[in-house]
Amino acid sequence: MWEFLIPLFAATVQSGTPVLYATLGEMMTEKGGVINLGVEGMMSIAALAAYWVSLTTGSPWLGFMAGGVAGMLFGALHAFVCVSCLGNQVVSGLALTIFGVGLTHFLGVPFVGLPAPGFNPFDFPLLSQIPVLGEIFFKHDMLVYVSFIIPILFWFFYKRTSLGTHMEATGEMPAAVAAAGLKPIRLRYLSVICGGFLIGLGGAYLSLAYTHLWTNGLSGGRGWIAVALVIFAFWRPGRAVVGAYLFGGVMAFQLRLQAVGTNLPSSLLLMLPYLLTILVLILSAWRGQRIDAPAALGTNIEPEG
Repeated sequence: MWEFLIPLFAATVQSGTPVLYATLGEMMTEKGGVINLGVEGMMSIAALAAYWVSLTTGSPWLGFMAGGVAGMLFGALHAFVCVSCLGNQVVSGLALTIFGVGLTHFLGVPFVGLPAPGFNPFDFPLLSQIPVLGEIFFKHDMLVYVSFIIPILFWFFYKRTSLGTHMEATGEMPAAVAAAGLKPIRLRYLSVICGGFLIGLGGAYLSLAYTHLWTNGLSGGRGWIAVALVIFAFWRPGRAVVGAYLFGGVMAFQLRLQAVGTNLPSSLLLMLPYLLTILVLILSAWRGQRIDAPAALGTNIEPEG
């Protein structure tokens, strides 16, 4: 039993890591009051940018940062359309997804299947020797270990720093933020751009650690899952971790079922992670849980004079 469960749980952590990065990035964006449905396209662009930089320079860390920067640039574009130009946030996000996925399909053709330098698993000193938990959590690549820290920093930033409090307040009551002498437009830009950086890191993980190569459709719908998990998590980083690993567990399970052979159609197995997300959201609504979305989420604010 343990011979099956421990590798499954370890694969759960790996599969959930890119979703966790993207979920926290979307959560940061929405805490500033902006909806971003372009996560799928941003992850695709970031994955290709990270892959290309790593392949060109031979440095996975430069590639990882390039993925984050690509996410920031697309986040800045989304912020310009929605915050400065008062464009429709839903339309802008969908346009980012269509553009990002289409552009990577076009630019990535010469690189399909070509391996690039990436991050390899290693045993974390001391902690990897812990029975069971060490096998599950501490025999991964460095980017997984970084993802353990980010939710804690995310919580600390919003709960214990004035900048985080101001950014969150912009998503709740931008008029009150302006009345306090702050700049809600700038704070919204910061939320979207920083959120885009985290989304980009999630895309970079896919090409540099999860596959070590480029293939079209690499994001595989994970961006849409991240958007849904923000609602599942009720905009709380701790629950985002649970949701990301829940998704990762279902994905790892269906991959193992395909590997050992099953009579179930592969298309049905591939559907399981997304079906689980829908069921979780329905269950939350059925139980009457209040969705504490930011009060000004999706509402544009007038540019500062």
